[in-house]
Amino acid sequence: MAAVSSEGNDPAHRRRVGLVYDDRMCKHETPDGEPHPENPDRIRSIWNKLQDAGVVDRCAVLSAKEAQEKYILSVHSKGHVDLVRNLSSKKFDSKRDAIAARFNSIYLNKGSSEAAYLAAGSVIEAVDRVASGDLSSAFAIVRPPGHHAEQNEPMGFCLFNNVAIAANYLLNERPEYGIKKILIVDWDVHHGNGTQKTFWKDSRVLFFSVHRHDFGSFYPANDDGSHIMIGEGPGEGYNINVPWEHARCGDPDYLAVWDLILIPVAKEFNPDIIIVSAGFDAAIHDPLGGCCLTPYGYSVMLRKLMEFAQGKIVLALEGGYNLQSLANSSLACVEVLLDGRPIAGSSEAYPYESTLRVIEAVREKLSPYWSSLAVEIPRKSKSAKAPASELTGASSDSEAENSSEIVEDIIKPLLDLKVDDGLGQRDDVLSIWRSQLRKIDVWYASYGSNMWKSRFLCYIEGGKVDGMKKRCSGSMDRSLPKEILWKKCPHRLFFGRDHTDTWGPGGVAFLHPRSNITDISYVCMYRITLEQFNDVLHQENISSYEMSSPLFDEDSLTNIIHQHTMSLEALKRGWYHNVLFLGKEDDVPILTMTCEVADVERFRSGKLPLLAPGRDYADTLVRGLMEGNQLSEAEARAYLQEASIKPL
Repeated sequence: MAAVSSEGNDPAHRRRVGLVYDDRMCKHETPDGEPHPENPDRIRSIWNKLQDAGVVDRCAVLSAKEAQEKYILSVHSKGHVDLVRNLSSKKFDSKRDAIAARFNSIYLNKGSSEAAYLAAGSVIEAVDRVASGDLSSAFAIVRPPGHHAEQNEPMGFCLFNNVAIAANYLLNERPEYGIKKILIVDWDVHHGNGTQKTFWKDSRVLFFSVHRHDFGSFYPANDDGSHIMIGEGPGEGYNINVPWEHARCGDPDYLAVWDLILIPVAKEFNPDIIIVSAGFDAAIHDPLGGCCLTPYGYSVMLRKLMEFAQGKIVLALEGGYNLQSLANSSLACVEVLLDGRPIAGSSEAYPYESTLRVIEAVREKLSPYWSSLAVEIPRKSKSAKAPASELTGASSDSEAENSSEIVEDIIKPLLDLKVDDGLGQRDDVLSIWRSQLRKIDVWYASYGSNMWKSRFLCYIEGGKVDGMKKRCSGSMDRSLPKEILWKKCPHRLFFGRDHTDTWGPGGVAFLHPRSNITDISYVCMYRITLEQFNDVLHQENISSYEMSSPLFDEDSLTNIIHQHTMSLEALKRGWYHNVLFLGKEDDVPILTMTCEVADVERFRSGKLPLLAPGRDYADTLVRGLMEGNQLSEAEARAYLQEASIKPL
């Protein structure tokens, strides 16, 4: 349905809440009807839920309007705007797939242009009505989402950055509303990289994002979402990132962040209006997010924000891909906007140790800019055990332990709550595939830096060793290898590429996928679970794949024993996306990962560089070979030298 204008039936004493919804935004869909998490049913499920619950009749339903290009150009380049506008033209019919392929996680069809303009215009309409005082608050139920879209690039399902465009509209086009300071709260499970970059140097906007980061391996898979990214120039200190280290964060974690970071800073900033990038993909059971926020948790988070800006809040839909969780969470938020109190419910759990560690790191980094964060937190509380790995900045085990202690009188109210939604404890939300693959053992055979046990354990426990430039997020299951063995295999070792983010300049190790009886390479084999092998695969390839399903499952294991090699499409952009079967040990399959034969040909032809390893990387391989009692130092360096200079 196209939206109709209505002022609702709210009594005068109730808060006036606006809703924006328009079926025309459902025209944006995959070109051939292929399944996709960001699909029209997302906003339909929300609208239907709100109607069934009777809350639509209590709200003012606003008409969606396409955004004027002058407002969009405050955030995006002319080339970007021209591209999105022209998507609906017939001359683009044969080009859309090719255009979409140029960008990261984007699909396009002839309805994409209209939907994008409507999404941006709907958020503008919502903030205009709230800023002007016509409404107390509003929820813009829009798609495509926007917070990933950057000045020159659509990405992550996002075409226009709806929230950034609306914020600029208020600041630059409507001085009569008196909006001089805007708080943007992005609670989508993914980092709002596009919004961050828009206001990077702007002190009028305080951008706050809480998201899964997993040490830079979770989408958008870069360092933009790190806690050390705090803005620049006039905007320094006005960019706050709270980066989760792992999945499964839920109500206690988010509410701790609210009470210990966001709420104190919001009091100091004193915004004139709040815009929420309301992604619901941190909700329990979301297939992409892996977190555990409940509708009750969202309602408490929103209610706490209503204490500021005279309750002037606009929610703009971002992500959320489990239709039931998405609809239930959206309903909870609208009910809070209408009634001014959280929905019925409670939560019983402690924040993770890693959550408290992250909170400490964020407070320390931002304390020079916000006096409320400079106050030392007394060390007394409990926390849930979670995969322990240090956030950048912790320099010792003792620091990690201290950072997990948070003042009891702040956390205690969160601990007294209990979720009554029949969903069970948060740790029961482990994906089914993980619990299944945790029962299956494989040997992971390493021929590169992971031959050194301490280096390999970074992929299991998280962290880094000397020489590494970046930390590893670790595996969900941090159990140590059951057994370690060394073998020699008939495959050629060589070094290629010229730089990595982990090791810096220099080549890294590859194993030729085809065996040759004249070639001998050393491999250190770790007996781990198939679940852990999936996590190692993911970290080796630094993929944006979000692990809602395994990269390499039981069927893959059965097939590779016959095929001997398997290229993983989800990791195609990674250097080590080709899984290789090397035989069995104690009837347990031996697996490794390397490049494809086609890549070897590219190395041989010079299309990809062959290069000796850098010093730090080479030293790590030498340590592994020495500590494994395979070679002396001189022998190990000669082994690497031969692999570096011998023609492919």
